[in-house]
Amino acid sequence: MGLSLTSLFAPLLAADAAGGFLGTNGLLVVGVGLIVFGAARGIASIASHAVDSIARQPEAGGRIFTSMIISAALIEGFTFFALVVAMGGVIKG
Repeated sequence: MGLSLTSLFAPLLAADAAGGFLGTNGLLVVGVGLIVFGAARGIASIASHAVDSIARQPEAGGRIFTSMIISAALIEGFTFFALVVAMGGVIKG
């Protein structure tokens, strides 16, 4: 008997009528929360390091700011893609 993620999360994935705890929509909420939390933490880290770098070298502020904006935009794009994939799982199912 193998151990898989499906067997581990079967009680959580079960429908509410079958005695499930969260159901599919509940797991979607948890997944979306993790996606948004990860993106916010990444952007906050970029911003804090950019401010530290600008404090050390004010003359490089323009280039650092541009790199920070590009990195934050890439993280936001990945976040939106992950949200679409998460929502697509519920719509498909």
